Amino acid sequence: MRVLVKLGGALLDDPVSRDRLARELASVQAAGVELVVVHGGGKQMTRFLAERGVQSKFIDGLRVTTPEVVDAVLKVFAGSVNHELVSAFVAAGARAVGLSGIDAALAEAEPMREELGAVGRIVRANADLLRLLTSNGYLPVVACVAGDRGGRIYNVNADQMAVACAAGFAVDKLFFLTDVEGVRGPEGGVLPDLTRDDAVKLIAGGVATGGMQAKLNAACDGLEKGVGEVVIVSGAVPGIVGRLLDGGAAGSRLIRG
Repeated sequence: MRVLVKLGGALLDDPVSRDRLARELASVQAAGVELVVVHGGGKQMTRFLAERGVQSKFIDGLRVTTPEVVDAVLKVFAGSVNHELVSAFVAAGARAVGLSGIDAALAEAEPMREELGAVGRIVRANADLLRLLTSNGYLPVVACVAGDRGGRIYNVNADQMAVACAAGFAVDKLFFLTDVEGVRGPEGGVLPDLTRDDAVKLIAGGVATGGMQAKLNAACDGLEKGVGEVVIVSGAVPGIVGRLLDGGAAGSRLIRG
């Protein structure tokens, strides 16, 4: 089975949480699952920029990326966050390899919208490197940074990076591990099952906004590109990935409908 797990939010910011997840995911890989991990690091990025007097601006849940922010993207996403996570996996016994979408043109991007600056839309995912690594027992850990054939660097939404890698790697399941329990409906309760049409209605009705809007858009894109199942779930629940792989219900499961 091929599985891609996207880690984000406070899960990466807390060393205890990060180490626990690394142990759990290393165990999943050791059991024979072909696993790829994609991560963000938005909280760390916002803090890094604020410490340098740079205010973060978002449009539709995406960070406006100036040249100054691109420099921070490399330092934070592909630097400290990636290496701290890889170190946690290595400590857990996994043969983890830190990557970004720039490596071997793993994720090629183009500018998304002028107003967003150097925010990229992934146009091609070259998963040969992921297949090479996983088939030889390595655990790829991919930061949400992409490039193009002209040498330009793009900040890519981590959910979209996860979807692009998941589609290129032809995964059976894509798990978004986040710091919320799942997708909430108009009444505030977590919705256990959604179709693409349900997700579109939540966005159009203003129920899903900001980061959840970006996550649902990415999930719908993943379903359209052939990902079998997408689950948005809290990563704070111990053993959550193993539970999901064993067929347990948790969070919000998105299916084609």
